[in-house]
Amino acid sequence: MSTGRWRGVPLAVRCVVAVVVLVFAYGTGVHVVQLLLPQFGPQLDLPGWLTLYFTSLTLWDPLAALLLAARRVQGLVLGWAVLLTDAAANGYANYVLDPAGGVTPGRIGQAVITALAVGLVALTPWLAPWFARSAVQRH
Repeated sequence: MSTGRWRGVPLAVRCVVAVVVLVFAYGTGVHVVQLLLPQFGPQLDLPGWLTLYFTSLTLWDPLAALLLAARRVQGLVLGWAVLLTDAAANGYANYVLDPAGGVTPGRIGQAVITALAVGLVALTPWLAPWFARSAVQRH
């Protein structure tokens, strides 16, 4: 991220974006493993729409990572959408569908995803000026 599209961008911005890209890469891996090896997926009986959503993250997570790495504003927007909806979907799965009480690994994961979503939303005003905009937006 030090040359090309990222030339002239402060190191702090590059580091934050690199971490967010890694988060989406990790999410991609998790969702692919859960899709290919169901024993590592949710141990709950999920409704079809929720299973479809979690499966769709095998597309949305890497797309967000690629757009962010390419320094596109669309990456920030998609990143928001993915993290916020993932936090909500995991919240539903872990607090509505899961009959377990107290702290569970799923609830810890949901809290982490929520924190990441809030972090990306909070950092966007600082990050956005460093992201490329289309030629239409520049004029």
